[in-house]
Amino acid sequence: MMVVLPDTIGDADRRTTTSQSTSAWGDPSKVVLRCGVQVPTPTSDPCVSVNDVDWVAHEDEKSGIWTLTTYGRTPATEVVLDPNVIPSSTVLASLSDAAAKIPAQKACVSVDKSEKL
Repeated sequence: MMVVLPDTIGDADRRTTTSQSTSAWGDPSKVVLRCGVQVPTPTSDPCVSVNDVDWVAHEDEKSGIWTLTTYGRTPATEVVLDPNVIPSSTVLASLSDAAAKIPAQKACVSVDKSEKL
């Protein structure tokens, strides 16, 4: 997955990171990606599907920062963003093709393909 990540997401260019299995776009970072995170268990957090990749979305109520984690793929991929800085729809559309390189083993039970995060 890491070798097929896009060079840009929206107006944010991909930049070098010093940690393996991570990537970031923008300076300062608008989007941060980590591959190899813990696979999410069933949750009541919303799940959206973008280009046949399911993402579980969790909002930090204090900061408003969103953490989106692929569901049903091992290893899981986590994306952190502020939807007030860069639209989650732009981010997920840009990253779903790369995330799809990890085969799906499960799918969310309830997926909203039209939900806007």
